[in-house]
Amino acid sequence: MATGAKPQGATDEASAAAAVQQMFNSIAPRYDLLNHILSANIDRLWWSRTARRFKSTLIQPDAQILDICCGTGDMTLALLKHRPRDARPVLAADFARGMLARGAEKFSHQAKAVLAIEADALHLPVPDASLDLIVTAFGFRNLSNYESGLREFYRVLKPGGQLGILDFSEPGGAIGKLYAIYFRRILPAIGRMICGKDGPYNYLPASVGNFPPPTEMVDLMKSVGFGEATWTPYTFGIAGLYVGKRN
Repeated sequence: MATGAKPQGATDEASAAAAVQQMFNSIAPRYDLLNHILSANIDRLWWSRTARRFKSTLIQPDAQILDICCGTGDMTLALLKHRPRDARPVLAADFARGMLARGAEKFSHQAKAVLAIEADALHLPVPDASLDLIVTAFGFRNLSNYESGLREFYRVLKPGGQLGILDFSEPGGAIGKLYAIYFRRILPAIGRMICGKDGPYNYLPASVGNFPPPTEMVDLMKSVGFGEATWTPYTFGIAGLYVGKRN
């Protein structure tokens, strides 16, 4: 079972984390454009669907919510659509300063609704048992240690608090074969053409291939202590939402 992200050239967890951080800082200016082009804007539907899944928590004004690995903030904005006026601000955190800066620009017109913080998902600056909901979209598989990330999320969630992990997967069947051609050949070429960099969009399909399949990921969540752990496929299993509850 994969233990964490393995960027090319990384030899241990520290170098893997540093490589991921540097990579996302380097592509931050083009990240949103590339995401929307490469996903044909389906990513917007995934964020919206994920936010709706946690609406019962989001509508509670006093709920403390964290969007970790928030990137440029699109998942955060989807969550905010369900937050009441004058609710506690959503914490939007990422360890790539370039990405977080882009997100902060989007949040500027909702300054009281979001608190953007530079933070590492494996070492959250958050007290034990203080959060009602943690959501992460397309960032979890970039952690240098998946089990450590889950244990850190478990630490900061309140008993009964929920975790949502939206990320890519590899679908099976004929759709999976077509998707593999797109993901491993066409996507890197488009990314290289627009971004001017080769590494990041070669890393993307590699990172998905390295990520645990849904059954293993659910088992890992359960082994850490999350109850009611499930996976819901989105768009034929190209992506999916993992949900767990702290016992």
